[in-house]
Order: sequence, then C-alpha cells, then structure tokens
Amino acid sequence: MSWAGKILRVNLTAGTVSSEPLNMEWARAYLGSRGLATKYLVSEIDPKVDPLAPENKIIWATGPLTGTMASTGGRYTVVTKGPLTGAIACSNSGGYWGAELKFSGWDMVIFEGKSAKPVYLSIEDDKAELRDASHLWGKSVWQTEEIIKKQHQDPLTRVSSIGLAGENGVLYAAVVNDLHRAAGRSGVGAVMGSKNLKAIAVRGTKGVGNVANPKEFMKVTFEKKKILADNAVTGQGLPTYGTQVLMNVINEIGALPTRNHRDVQFEGAKDISAEAMATPRKTDGKKPLVTNQACFGCTIACGRIQKIDQSHFSVENKPQYWGASGGLEYEAAWALGNANGVNDLDALQYANVLCNEQGMDPISFGATIGAVMELYEMGVLTKEQLGTDAPFGSARALVHFAEMTAQGVGFGKEIGLGSARLTAKYGHPDLSMSVKGQEFPAYDSRGIQGMGLAYATSNRGACHLRGYTVASEVLGIPVKTDPLVAEGKPELVKAFQDATAAFDSAGICIFTSFAWGLADVQPQVAAACGEEFTLEKLNEIGERVWNMERDFNNQAGFTAKDDTLPKRLLTEPAKTGPAKGLVNKLPEMLPQYYEVRGWDAGGQLKPETRARLGL
Repeated sequence: MSWAGKILRVNLTAGTVSSEPLNMEWARAYLGSRGLATKYLVSEIDPKVDPLAPENKIIWATGPLTGTMASTGGRYTVVTKGPLTGAIACSNSGGYWGAELKFSGWDMVIFEGKSAKPVYLSIEDDKAELRDASHLWGKSVWQTEEIIKKQHQDPLTRVSSIGLAGENGVLYAAVVNDLHRAAGRSGVGAVMGSKNLKAIAVRGTKGVGNVANPKEFMKVTFEKKKILADNAVTGQGLPTYGTQVLMNVINEIGALPTRNHRDVQFEGAKDISAEAMATPRKTDGKKPLVTNQACFGCTIACGRIQKIDQSHFSVENKPQYWGASGGLEYEAAWALGNANGVNDLDALQYANVLCNEQGMDPISFGATIGAVMELYEMGVLTKEQLGTDAPFGSARALVHFAEMTAQGVGFGKEIGLGSARLTAKYGHPDLSMSVKGQEFPAYDSRGIQGMGLAYATSNRGACHLRGYTVASEVLGIPVKTDPLVAEGKPELVKAFQDATAAFDSAGICIFTSFAWGLADVQPQVAAACGEEFTLEKLNEIGERVWNMERDFNNQAGFTAKDDTLPKRLLTEPAKTGPAKGLVNKLPEMLPQYYEVRGWDAGGQLKPETRARLGL
C-alpha cells in the first residue's frame, strides 16, 4: 500500500513525541502529502486561528510515491495556516529529506503548541525525540545542517530547518533542506520559528517495502521514465537549461513582468537568462553555471549549481560565497532581476544564495523590492529610510536589501513584512503585486490570460504551481490555447488546478506534468497503493483537495472579493509585445469559473458539490 501507515505527533508545549496510526480512510480519500496533510490540519485547527499563535499546527508530509522508484519521488510538503496570507499554506520541496522521512517509517509529522526554548526533532527510524537547539538558534540553514550532521556523526542525516528569516518572523520565511531545496512560499518558516522549532533531522534505514504490486510497479515506473526521457522539455530543455529556459521565451511573448509590473518585457532579460548562465563571463572567462543537479529519484535534473565571480562587488571580500552553490531558478531570477529592472547575473545569484542560506522565499522578497523601488522613485521612500539609493535597475540596492532582510536589521524588517503590508503602511496598497497578500511569480496575466484567473483563485495566494496554464497557453501542453483570450480559460484553469493537487498529493514533482498526464500517474499510484485508484478516482481526489482548501479559506474569512488582481493588471494595458493594449479579463472569467467549480456567486461551495466530494 506504499504508505508507511504511521504518523508522529509532537506536542512542543509538553515536549512529548508520540506515534499514531495513519487514518487509512482519509489516505484513500486524500492520497497523501498535500491532500492528506491538509485534511489533518483543517480537522484539527480553527480556521480563524492566528498563524503565529501556538494553536496553529504545522505538518511535514510525504506522499505514497515519495521514496519509491517513481521518477521525482522525493517530494514533501509543509502544511499550515500561512502568516503571509492568513490562508491555507502548503509549500512543496524536493531534495532528499522527504524520501528520508519515508525510509524512517513515517508518513507525516504533526507539530502542535510552542516550545519554551529552541528545540529540534531528531528521527532515527522508530526513535524520535526533541533535543535542545539553543546552540543552533541564530545560525543559518547551512550552519545548522553542518552542526547537526557532526553532532549525529552521520553525514547521511537529512535536515529540514529555518535560518534567521524564520527566527526573525519574516512573513515569507522558507523551510530549507539539503542546503538549497526549499518549501519556499507563504511563510511556513515563520510558523516554524514562532514555535521555537529550529530543525527536523531524519535518518531512515527501512526503505519503502510495502508497495502493493512490486512487479507491476517496477514495470510501469520504467515505462513512465522513458516518456520523461523522450520528451523535449523533461528530457532536454530542463536538464540542459533548467527552469531558466523560460526567461527569453516569456519575454518574447510579452508576459515577463518588469519593474513591479509597469512593463511586460525586459530589455535586460538576455543578460540573466539560462543562455547567459551557460556563457563564459567577460570578467573572469568562467561560466556561472557549474553543473545541473537532481533531487532524490529524479530523472529530469533541472537543479542548477552556480558560482559567482570572485571579483564581483557583492562577494569580493566574502570568500565564504566563492564556492559553488544552489543556482538561479526562473522564478528567483525573475523576482530578483526583472521585477526590479536588475540585469546583473552575479548580483542575482548573491541575493539568491542569501535567500537559501537564511531561508527566505526569493519570489516574495524580490517582488517586495520591486514595490520598494517604485515607492523610492515616487519619492515616498527616501535614501535615509532605506540606507541607499534604490532606483529600478540598481544591483547595489538589491544586494543591500538582501543582506538587511536576511539579517533582520534596518529597513530589512519592513521588507520582511511582504509587499502588501509594506505598501499599505506607506499609503499605496495598489502597488503590491499580490493576491491574498502573496506576491506574483514570473508571468504577466495581461499576456497570459489564464494565469490571471489561476492567480486570483489560488488557495495559497498568487502562485504558478497551483494551476500552470502556461503549459497550455505558451508551450502547447497538452493542447495549445490562445494566451490572449479569456474564452475557455475557466475550464482550463480548473483542470490544471485539480490535476496539480493530485500530482502533489502523490508525492511527485509537478515538472513531470510537462510530459505526463494524470493517466500516466494513475497506473503508478494503482501499482503502489491498490487497484481502487482509477483515473476517475485520482481526478476526484484532486478536485476534493482543491475544494477542501477553498472551504478552509472561506471559513477563515476569505470571500469572492479576495479572488481579484491588483488594479494595475485590470486597468493599465500592456505597453508592448503581443498583449499590447490588453488588460486581464478576470471579470469575464471569474463568474464562469465559479459555475464550473460548482460554487455559488459568492464563491462558496454549493451543498451538492460538498455532498458529491464528501466534504
């Protein structure tokens, strides 16, 4: 059945750790990871709880395919109520930590309460205990991982932890594992910090031995890996160029948000693209990109390992940053670069490295800087307040803000609030490019209309990984749709959102969906978990998970009014490119989307929808 069948419950207030059986009825209805952890969370907390209060809970969860031979089966999720948004927060990470938790015999770890002092959880197979983390508090993610491995005298121990950002309550603090893989969005790291929980160290030696039909599972996973290898995106584009392959593509179609979404194309995009990362620098003759890297069980290997020029102003006196480290993904490169008009590749990598080292979401951080730079150019924020001149395009300002925010000093404390709170504080809330308080990723919804609807209705605030219609609207996967029209997008968005929820809940990477449909995932889940997992059932699980998250948000106080976009995207037409003259057509799409979803005009689940999905 591919689940371990056990969960760990950790009461931080009491300092206790206990084992309990996994609720198998829920596992069959919600599968695992995102779906199953959310079911536990919404069943156990008040939707109106303060995200940073001890009464909120935070859950680390694997899926039934995590730790197995399924390609990309290394994923885990962190689920809680998010402090950046006040909505459901489910953040997904790769690397090796998720598989290690499964190897130790656990599907999930639930933390409740708050510790009186810093602690970390140590898991070695069946043995789990809370340990003192006073010596780790104040340390970076990198230092924490190194110290714990030495302490346990085991280099194969896997660590999921927070840095200074999580300790200091940066509202978009991330949880980081394996040095530079992150459950990055919605502030899950801030919840961890609020509980005085520094890290979870895991060492598992059991493996995953309870696959329902091992012979069939080996056969079908082999077949599906071949599909990934033969696909142009998962077999060639992502291994060679990583997600950064999109930089020039999205710029050309006029959907690359630039300078806080004032523009839709960036004249400096080529300087910070995947191609630029693979080209020797003029300064030292070396390529920024060192190699690619894969997470556990991954046959795609889209991860980047990158080096900064040692003579670059950001690191010239900081040899600790001269080595190879986790490199730029497309979203991070966009947020740190285009959103601020910065085209200095080494400056972007330095800011990205600080986000990894101290545990910050580079998307929300970079997009918040975009708002700061616009406020500076308007004269609302001054050099005295910021500690530097901060016009769009300033690489030095970007580096300055990254250091301040990572350390939690000066104006960095304000940047750590995110753009929604910061712009509201300074009287210009419309300059926050966010939905439900969470900043946009790297696609302008005037040039890709479906993404506007996907952002507006995303359960965790603006997000590309909750319904990546870019696949269809730009790349033609699984079918090509016109990115500039609203027609048909409500149905498209719903299909992507439900399928993504099923992929996430299985414990595999959403990047497989460039080559796989749910029909490719289904036989793998059926062989691992049992024949009851038909394609129809997987589709229903995805829809059930989406509606459960929506229902939680409604109970937390979100209404149809929150399913919107910033005024700029609805009223200021794109200035250049194929989308020139267009705004996002959300008002046209939203009512139809509610209808397709089986919700009423107020965005609430209709009784018949609730009954059909068993909610």
